[in-house]
Formats: sequence, C-alpha cells, structure tokens
Amino acid sequence: MVDVSAKAETHRIARATGVIRMLPSTLALIQSASAKKGDVIGVARIAAIQAAKRTAELIPLCHPLPITRVTVEFEIDAAASSVRCTAQVETLGRTGVEMEALTAVQIGLLTVYDMCKAADRGMVMGEIRVLEKHGGKSGDWVAPV
Repeated sequence: MVDVSAKAETHRIARATGVIRMLPSTLALIQSASAKKGDVIGVARIAAIQAAKRTAELIPLCHPLPITRVTVEFEIDAAASSVRCTAQVETLGRTGVEMEALTAVQIGLLTVYDMCKAADRGMVMGEIRVLEKHGGKSGDWVAPV
C-alpha cells in the first residue's frame, strides 16, 4: 500500500458512472417492477452502497476508508433500452474515493444483470468511468466531455 500518513485529511468526493444495455422487454420488467427477483433498482442501490463500503476488501492495496456519504442514482433511458448508474462517494481522509465510486457503479450494474439474467443473458455493461473527483493535494478533476 502507498503510505498516505503525510497527506492532509481533506473532504474528498468522487463521482463515477456506467451503463447496462438490455432488451426492451427486460427494461420493461425493471420499469414495471415485475422481475422475478423483485425490485431491481432498489436492490441494486443497496448493493452499490455496500460495495462502496467494502471496496478495500475487494481490491488489493486499496486503503480502507471511513466513508461519510454514498449516493447512488439510476436513470432509465427507454430510447436506448438502458439503465445508467451514477455513484457519489465522500470521505474526510488522506486518500481519494474514486475506487469506491467505481466499485459502487460496477456492483450496482452487476446486480441489475443478476436480477434480470433469466430474461436477458445478453445485457452489456460499459462506459464505466470516473466523472469527477474533488479534494486532496491534486485538487479537482472533471472528465472531459
């Protein structure tokens, strides 16, 4: 692990996003809350929050962080037959929370896949990336459009 003991504790924020594309009939199951396993978006939100909190257990050399806030939003795009997951993670610490935000997004999307795979095994996840980060010595960073 990288030694962060000399770094100052600052308020750190990271936002990440990703999307899962599916058949229109699968999206209809999500929208109507009629998937066999239940409320897809609700369960995926809880899974994403849990993932952010457990990132250090999943990714070697990732520092365990005292997360102060996690928000997860899902946006349905009927025209593209997709669901976008966006996570924001915050901490007051010595290292950033980009990995926690990315992990939250990926696990949120994997949960959507798991809950809908009986209807559509061909779902595709992608476009997973950090949108922005704030705090720390390197300051603010926002992804180019």
